[in-house]
Amino acid sequence: MAARTIQLDPTKRVLFLTKDLDLIAKQVRGELNLRMEDLSVDDLLDDINTDVMTPAWVCFSHRPEDIALNAYAGLLKDGERVIPERGLMDGNFEAIVSGYRKGTGSSRETAPQCEKFSGIKYVFAASFAPIHERNNINLGQLMGDHAQLARLQAGESIEIDEFTGRYDPVTKIMLEMGGLFPFAKALKAGEISVPAPGTPKRPMTMGEKMIAAHMIGEGDYVKPGDALMAKVDGGYSHEFTTAQVHEFLRREYGNDYTLPDASKFAVFEDHLLYADGVKRFMPFADKIGTLRELQTEFMQHTGVRDYQSRDGISPGICHEVARRDFVDPGDFIQATDSHTCMGGGNNALTYGVGATEYASLIASGSTFVQVAESVRFELVGELPADCSAKDVMLHILEKYAKHEVTLDRMMEFGGPGLAKLSLDERATLANMATECTAKSGICEGDEALVDWILANRSDARSKAELMAALVAPDEGAVYDGGVHTIDLSTLRPMVAHPGDPNAGIPSDPTNGAFVHELGDVAIDIAYGGSCTAGKVDDFEMYARVMSEAVAAGKKVADGVEFFIQFGSKATQAVAEERGWLDTFKAAGVTIINPGCGACIGCGPGVSETTEQVSVSAINRNFQGRSGPGKLYLASPLTVAASAIEGKIASYTAGMWSAAAVVR
Repeated sequence: MAARTIQLDPTKRVLFLTKDLDLIAKQVRGELNLRMEDLSVDDLLDDINTDVMTPAWVCFSHRPEDIALNAYAGLLKDGERVIPERGLMDGNFEAIVSGYRKGTGSSRETAPQCEKFSGIKYVFAASFAPIHERNNINLGQLMGDHAQLARLQAGESIEIDEFTGRYDPVTKIMLEMGGLFPFAKALKAGEISVPAPGTPKRPMTMGEKMIAAHMIGEGDYVKPGDALMAKVDGGYSHEFTTAQVHEFLRREYGNDYTLPDASKFAVFEDHLLYADGVKRFMPFADKIGTLRELQTEFMQHTGVRDYQSRDGISPGICHEVARRDFVDPGDFIQATDSHTCMGGGNNALTYGVGATEYASLIASGSTFVQVAESVRFELVGELPADCSAKDVMLHILEKYAKHEVTLDRMMEFGGPGLAKLSLDERATLANMATECTAKSGICEGDEALVDWILANRSDARSKAELMAALVAPDEGAVYDGGVHTIDLSTLRPMVAHPGDPNAGIPSDPTNGAFVHELGDVAIDIAYGGSCTAGKVDDFEMYARVMSEAVAAGKKVADGVEFFIQFGSKATQAVAEERGWLDTFKAAGVTIINPGCGACIGCGPGVSETTEQVSVSAINRNFQGRSGPGKLYLASPLTVAASAIEGKIASYTAGMWSAAAVVR
C-alpha cells in the first residue's frame, strides 16, 4: 500500500534524462545533481522508447531483478552506453524525469521493471505512451508531472491524491494498493468491486461498441473515461514474454495455477528463432534456451494453442498467424506485444499489454479497461501505384502522431478508400497504430473481410454469423481526436529517417520525409519482412519490383544485401506456388524462413556497424533495434526498388525499361 503523503527522501537522488547525454552520464557518476526549477521541458529527452530502456538482449533475463542490472542499456552516445551496467541501480535514485511521450514502442513491461527494481519509486514526464503508462500502473509506480517534481524538490509534501486523482476511481485504487496483483486478489476476494459505469444510451465509435459488448455487469453503453471490467476473448504470448507470465502466475497463485478457458489463447515462437545465429547474442544462448523451455512448460501446463517451431521453422509471426487463425470481427484480444493491434484489421479490438496484465487476465478471463477516446481517419480516393498502406501510416505518423493527435486514442480507419485496400493492407494500418502511440487501431469490416476469413480458416463460423458480428460506428459517434479525411491519391512515397540520437533527436517512426526530397542516400542493407511487411500482399510487391528488375537485366546492387523474410508459413506457401522464389533468386535476394528476424534485431538483415545504412519495411526504426547502423523505414515497394538502385528510391512501374533509361 502506497503512503498517503509523498515526499522525496533527502538521502536519495533524482535522475534527469536530458537531451544533452553528457549531463545524464555525469549524474549517473555522481558528479552532478539537477533541479527541475533550473530546467525546461525542452531540455529533457522526448520519445524515450522501450528498446532504449531494455534492449532485446536485456529481455533475455526473465526475472525483473536481473533485468534492472542493465537498465537503459540502449541509451547510447557514439555507440557507447550512457548509463553503464548497475548505473541506475547504484546511483541512489528514487525518481526519474523525461520529456514527452515516455515509453513509446513495444508493450514490454521490462521497461518500467528496470526502473522499479533499480529503486525508482516516482516517474515524471510531460506525457506517457499509453501501454507504458498502464504497465507502470500495474507495477504500482507513481507517475507525475514536472510541476509536482519542482514542488517535491523544494521540500514540499504532496498528498497521494494529486498523483492518483487524475485517474478513474478503479485505477486510483489499483495504484494506491501497489499495483494490479494486489488489486486482482482483493477483487477476487470480494474486498473491492468494479461496478459497470451506468452510461446512458449514446452513439458509439467502433472501439466503444466492442468494449460495451464485453463489459461485465449491467449496461450497454460506455463513454471515454469509463472504468469497467471486461471479458477477454483470447490472447497470446511469445518466447520473449511467456517465461515472465509463467513466473508471475507461479509467484502469485502457486505452481498449480489454472486458466478458466485456454481455447483461444496461444504461445508463439517467432521472436528469438534466429537469435542464436546473431553474433552479439551468442553469449546469451543459455538464457534464450531457458526462455524457450519455460514457454514449453507454460504451454503444457495451461493447454493453450501451440505455435512453437517445428524442426527449427516457426509457423509465423504471432500477429499475422493470429489474425488468420482466430481473431474474429468484434473480438477483444490482448497479448504481450505492442503490435497485437494488427488484429484490428479484422474489425476487432486488439492491443498489447505487459506481462503482469496478461498474467492477470488469463488467470481470470477478464481485465480492467478504461475506455479510451477515439480518432477517425476517413480514407477516400485510391493509392497511387508507387504507394502502399505503409506510406499511409508514415503520413499519419508525420502529420498527426508527432503532434499527439493519436496519443492513447483508438484509431478508426474507414471510408471508401479503406474498402479499396486489401485485407493485408488494412492489417498494416492497424499494426502501426502502436507507432502512433495509440491505444489500438480498428478497421471497418465488410464482406471482403468475411470472405478472407472464410478462405483462410477451416474452422471459421458461417458467413452469416461473421457478417452479423461486424461492428460499425454509430451515426453521430463522438471522436475526441477529430475526424481526418485523407485523400489516398495525393500521397507520395515516404520514409522515416533515423534522426540524430547523439544530438538528442531520437530515431523514431514520426521522422517523416518524402523519398524524392532525400537526395542520394546510399544503402548497405535492404530488408523486407516483419509482421508489418511479411504478408502475401507485401510479397506480391517485392515480387513485382524484382520481376521488372530481372526482366531489365538488373539484380540487387553491388555492395547491397537484400533480405526478404516470410511473415508466416502460409505466406511462404503462396510465394512458392506463384513462383516468386525463383524471381527472388534470380535477382540475388536472400530469403529467410518465417519469424520476426531483423525487426527485433534477432536474425539476418541487422546492421553490424554504426556506418551501415539500412532501408527496411519493418514498423519502427529505434536506435539499435535492428543493429547499430542508421535505419530508414519505407514501404515494401520502396525497399525493393532501393535494393536494385543501391540507394533509397521509390518504385515506378517500368522504371528500368529501355524507354525509362533513355529519358
